[in-house]
Amino acid sequence: MTTDVMATLRGFYAAEAAYLTDGAGFEGMAKYLAADVVMYQADCLPYGGQWRGHCGMRGFLAAMGASWDGLWFDEQRFVSEGDRVVVYSRGRLRARGSGRVVETSLLQWIGFEDGLITEFRPYYHDTSAILAALADQE
Repeated sequence: MTTDVMATLRGFYAAEAAYLTDGAGFEGMAKYLAADVVMYQADCLPYGGQWRGHCGMRGFLAAMGASWDGLWFDEQRFVSEGDRVVVYSRGRLRARGSGRVVETSLLQWIGFEDGLITEFRPYYHDTSAILAALADQE
């Protein structure tokens, strides 16, 4: 894995956290994303499904932002192979409606091309904990 790929990934994660936690704009993340980027999310989540391109990512982030207003990474570990990176993340999310904080972990399979992110495939450790935190909002 090149340093450029790691810089891209760390830059994206920082911009994503700033978007959810501090109200930063999408532009901070867009510079790390390929024009045809795809986000795959578990269908059971309120922001589930496939989100394609920058417009799709804006839609995903708006949907995710409607559920969460805080994101903090407590630990991240990276493993790479060619144009793929697997990221283990342990962190916390704060539910927008209830203020409940859920601790969780996930693995992400992330693809790259020409130094930009082309796809995200997250695998949550416990989607039921995520859904339970969001259910408190109803």
